[in-house]
Amino acid sequence: MNLIRDTWDSLSYKEFIDYLFSIRDMKYGKFHSGLGIDREVIGIRTPILKNIAKDIVKGNYREFLSLLDSFYYEEITLYGLIVSNIKDLECSISYLDKFKKRIDNWASCDIFCSSYKIVKKNRDYFWNYINSNINDCNFWIRRMCFVLLLDYYVDEKYLKRIFYLCDKYNTSDYYVKMAVSWLISICYIKYPCVTVRYIMDNKLDDFTHNKAIQKIRESYRVSKEDKDYLNKLKRV
Repeated sequence: MNLIRDTWDSLSYKEFIDYLFSIRDMKYGKFHSGLGIDREVIGIRTPILKNIAKDIVKGNYREFLSLLDSFYYEEITLYGLIVSNIKDLECSISYLDKFKKRIDNWASCDIFCSSYKIVKKNRDYFWNYINSNINDCNFWIRRMCFVLLLDYYVDEKYLKRIFYLCDKYNTSDYYVKMAVSWLISICYIKYPCVTVRYIMDNKLDDFTHNKAIQKIRESYRVSKEDKDYLNKLKRV
């Protein structure tokens, strides 16, 4: 199917969905459905979705996005991947503001974040954007903020500010807690001395604290001696 189009309408969008079903991997779709995704999964692998997004954004992606539904997991993920390919910052943000409200699963969230490379060149801008969204009432938006932090901000300039945000905005929502613990584990792997001090004196709930230690101890980049020490810092 030609994905680089000057126009999209309801008929061509239906043809697009039919195209996705024609290239589906049913075994992969069944596996992916079992990963906590509460909507129908067609069964398109992520690299294929990424290539589809790259083609669509070369054409009239605005019309395509206006038609893009949220019935299938792939539609939500594809929306984020198209946003991640928009080069103009202002335009990208306008569509990000729409996409973030569609996120309803960890996979769409995390795939988008890791693909949203525009953050690298605009970190100060997106730091403010993250700060303005990290306490949103929608916990998927909060997860998006923490995953963007772990993908693009784990360096000395932002480290202490990251810890502050973890302490202040960690919540009772499972998927936010998991993102925070993942973020802390990445901080430890890159900056163990500073992060271990944070682990010893943080304001996290017990689940997130212990999960962060677990994730660190699962890393092959951490020595056995350090893993043993961290294990003693777990809360009971």
